Amino acid sequence: MIECEDIKKMISGAFSCEEVAVEGDGRHFEAVVVSSAFEGKSRVARQQMLNAVLKPHFDSGELHALSMKTLTPSELKALRG
Repeated sequence: MIECEDIKKMISGAFSCEEVAVEGDGRHFEAVVVSSAFEGKSRVARQQMLNAVLKPHFDSGELHALSMKTLTPSELKALRG
């Protein structure tokens, strides 16, 4: 069974991330990823980047669903005020 920490490590290993937070129940997860790699990319392109990293786990059924919030450092800063 895939764990939150496993997903976090996979994402952090694929991108230079300022922050990665993952929560879930073993099959359904939510991730917040902050990375400068998202600069200039649409929301869909950002999600495609993450999906590509996790594709083997989606394909195997080990990971069923992942809700994502993808932000650049400046977007996070604006949200936090």
